[in-house]
Amino acid sequence: MPRTPHALLALSLLLASIGPAQALPGFEEVKRDFRPSDIQVLDRNGELLQRIRTDAGVRRGRWTALGDISPALRTAMLLSEDKRFYEHSGIDWRAVSAAAWSNLWNTRTRGASTITMQLAGLLDDDLRRGSGGRDLTQKLGQTLAAQKLERQWRKDQILEGYLNTVPFRGEIVGIDALSRTLFGKAPHGLDAREAAVAAALVRAPNAKPPLVAQRACEVMRAMDAGGAVDCDALAMFASASLQRRGFEASEGIAPHLARRVSNAAEAQGGDVRTTLRAPLQRFALTTLQRHLKELRGRNVEDGALVVLDNASGEVLAWVGSSGALSRAAEVDGVLAQRQPGSTLKPLLYAQAIAERRLTAASLLDDSSAQISTAAGLYIPQNYDRQFKGHVSVRTALAASLNVPAVRTLVMVSPEAFARQLRAAGLGLAQNGDYYGYSLALGSAEVSLLALTNGYRTLANQGLFNEARILPASSPPSRASLEGGRSKPLAIDPRASFIVGDILSDANARAPTFGLDSVLGTRFWSAVKTGTSKDMRDNWAVGWSQRYTVGVWVGNASGAPMWDVSGTSGAAPVWAELMAFLHRREASRPPVPPPGLVRMRVRFSDELEAAREEWFIAGTEQPRFDLPAASGDPPPRITAPVDGTIIALDPDIPPRHQRVRFEAEGSGVAWHIDGRPFARGASAQWLPWPGRHVVELIDARGRVLDQRRIEVRGAGLKGTAAR
Repeated sequence: MPRTPHALLALSLLLASIGPAQALPGFEEVKRDFRPSDIQVLDRNGELLQRIRTDAGVRRGRWTALGDISPALRTAMLLSEDKRFYEHSGIDWRAVSAAAWSNLWNTRTRGASTITMQLAGLLDDDLRRGSGGRDLTQKLGQTLAAQKLERQWRKDQILEGYLNTVPFRGEIVGIDALSRTLFGKAPHGLDAREAAVAAALVRAPNAKPPLVAQRACEVMRAMDAGGAVDCDALAMFASASLQRRGFEASEGIAPHLARRVSNAAEAQGGDVRTTLRAPLQRFALTTLQRHLKELRGRNVEDGALVVLDNASGEVLAWVGSSGALSRAAEVDGVLAQRQPGSTLKPLLYAQAIAERRLTAASLLDDSSAQISTAAGLYIPQNYDRQFKGHVSVRTALAASLNVPAVRTLVMVSPEAFARQLRAAGLGLAQNGDYYGYSLALGSAEVSLLALTNGYRTLANQGLFNEARILPASSPPSRASLEGGRSKPLAIDPRASFIVGDILSDANARAPTFGLDSVLGTRFWSAVKTGTSKDMRDNWAVGWSQRYTVGVWVGNASGAPMWDVSGTSGAAPVWAELMAFLHRREASRPPVPPPGLVRMRVRFSDELEAAREEWFIAGTEQPRFDLPAASGDPPPRITAPVDGTIIALDPDIPPRHQRVRFEAEGSGVAWHIDGRPFARGASAQWLPWPGRHVVELIDARGRVLDQRRIEVRGAGLKGTAAR
């Protein structure tokens, strides 16, 4: 090729006249200031949990070291853009002379811009190529900057910086974003075909697929040193790759938690490390999804769970939804407000025990109750619509009996209980009197996170502090979900211990759940289930020596589930999580705090078997008797109340819709519509539609009491909490 030394000399003199190039950043500075278009949310050990896009204007991946970029890509890029990269000092004079000669004779060549010159143009906004190309001043400045860059950076740094900052196609900048978007892999895995397509895009980023394929074929031939290249196959591959859009805006296993910490990540200007454990998070998500698939036939599609470390309050797992199984996957079930059902009962009994209104052995009457309120009579029912008579507090809580819980709330008062809930971190939208006595059965709405942390307060013997998702070394304003505040004892530690002892007692829960319940574990744990009205929400929350786990299942839409109980809904997920956490870790019973007494107790009429029981010192007693009757009251009907309307549900078998009649007194009989029906203080009646008169008759046939009731042929299903 002809040389033009006079032209080169003139060019050199012209470059010198431009003056010194502007200061260029160093390699480490460029690398430090590089900002991906997304943030990575990491677990406590730096393992990736979730990636979230934060820059909608450009698509940049991670900064990739040269050693982590495939040799094929490096080769293809050098052959395509700068064959003599390792020979020149920023300007390829041979290419410059060739370009000048081509311009003189109006022929086309590759051009004289080296990788170093291109990088200089990318680093300096004044040298950046515009829509009409660079003007003469920019080209000369780019040349000077390239020479300076070569003096300040090593060759490997120049190539690394170039591959991480060069625009490829559309919004894609840098080799990491290109590799993941078009080829679905990291840069180290690119093969020769993919490398050729990538190199072709640098020359014409937004060219149509046929032109890209043509250029890629030329690169492949250069890489293969004249070997045979199937350009037709490469064209099909290039066309398919250019249509691919991988590298989703958000992907991972913790999308809801990632949204929660995204503001902290942006404030820090980079990735954020959380308190989660990635292996536990994966197991939790897989377990929840698998169980919900098994429940799909019962109209259940959503679920959520959270795992807390008892000592630190760190969140170890946060699954906000069932993902693809849900039609509302964006809703975060960990934070959503829902009715907790019977899961508030442990906090209620803890308050009553702390206030010395009850002990674990105190007897409560589990029978039909009619409690007067400002809105009328409140008539609580048990989950199975049966009554157990007098039971101890231990049995009432462990077996999740509703009527004794309501009687306990009558002692404590709804407003006082609401204050207790707030002290344990369960903020209510209204005051206690707004909810009334139904608050004992979970009529207020709380979040899974707040409820689980409330149970963690019980696990910590009454000490409350808030859960956190960022490490403790983070600034207080971002270290916890609510500001990282600590509060004094929210619950009496002695009452907390007694409630935990009750909830860990498999024998005490047997009347409702049986001895082989899924709630039983091979290690020490305390657990409570709950089901809200109309089976809209199902919960299982409990703790071991080190962890507190909360699980919710239901539907984000609020639609009722079908025949899902406390042990078939959330409890199996809770049990699997606890087993996973303790597969190599023991869980021992807590140490009793000072101020407790343990003694043997007996019950009159053998209501319950004699046992060892825990008491707050000063409340202990060896024997518990039924309340003494003050004379024999006249026989009367205690259930149903006058004017009761019974709605039959066509979805429930008739034998499960029997109405229970209850009366006080002996030697009585029942008549319905004037006809004899049954004898004794209680009876069960299979209702039929219509208006009926229920009468209580003595041995002489006299009417002692009567009730008028109405049975309607169809209605809504009403379910009490469990």
